[in-house]
Amino acid sequence: KGKCFLKLSYFLKTDSTLLPAGFNLGFDEVALANTDGRNQTAAKLLDASAANGRVDVDDGVRYLNVSGEDFSYRYDKFTGVFTNMEFKGQALLDKPMEINTWRAPTDNDRNIKNIWMGVSYNRTHSRAYSTTFEQTASGVTIRSHLSVCAIIFQRMMDIEAVWTVDTKGAVTVEMDVRKNPEFPVLPRFGLRLFLPRAMENVTYYGIGPDESYIDKRRAGYHSLFETNLDELHEDYIRPQENGSHYDCDFAALTGNGYKLTAVSAIPFSFNASRYTQEELTAKAHNYELEDCGSAVLCLDYALNGIGSNSCGPQVMDKYAFNDEAFRFAVKLIPEKI
Repeated sequence: KGKCFLKLSYFLKTDSTLLPAGFNLGFDEVALANTDGRNQTAAKLLDASAANGRVDVDDGVRYLNVSGEDFSYRYDKFTGVFTNMEFKGQALLDKPMEINTWRAPTDNDRNIKNIWMGVSYNRTHSRAYSTTFEQTASGVTIRSHLSVCAIIFQRMMDIEAVWTVDTKGAVTVEMDVRKNPEFPVLPRFGLRLFLPRAMENVTYYGIGPDESYIDKRRAGYHSLFETNLDELHEDYIRPQENGSHYDCDFAALTGNGYKLTAVSAIPFSFNASRYTQEELTAKAHNYELEDCGSAVLCLDYALNGIGSNSCGPQVMDKYAFNDEAFRFAVKLIPEKI
């Protein structure tokens, strides 16, 4: 059982005028069916039961302070996300979480970026209208109705978010999203976390080792990869969106004795970088980029296809992120290692 692929590599049999025998010509990847096609590491993480214990909630005017034996988290009832997460003495967030809709435009986004900026996808924020919580034997469940919008525009989307925090400090979120059809295709949708800069080592199961997107993934293959923030960055001369990995079951960042794992039953894309999307958008040359001081982790339900408007047509419909209703779900598991 498990998620399995057969990788078939092709090599040149004999010397040619230009290439020697044994030259790697490429590969095919074939998915293998079995009784349980889930990634077993991800399944174990998702199925892990909470330990006996208690999760306390202090309900304030703006914040819910959620705490257990090993953790203390703060949830913002105005924005519908966590602003602080401290686990076993370590702050896991340098800044509040964000619901993320922007990506730094690529060369291929030369036309659509004007549409995206025209509706302020690069200046969105979340706003929660109502929040309730319920304490259970295994933790606490927080429910918020929220929207994503920009100051001068109507709501771009409505979200019903359900967050659960278990007694071990694991945080699970499920977001049922309904996008306003009057708005254009989204650049992306997901969560952005600013983790301590020391958490720079990355392990993930998905398509690698090079960057991969919904329409830019055939050069990669599924496997378990170990890397770091520097190696994940694709150093384009003109800074732009880069370094995402498609069809991932889990991704973990470690450093300074701590680990944060993101896992989902719904394959996701992730990006980990020392640069923010705002920095990549603003700078014209790679040598101008400035490290933001955090390990920026983007966990995405989807990104719009990379496309080819720099030398061809726009993104094909099947690769465009134009879903009007979707569910994003991910579990965040902190550990001290």
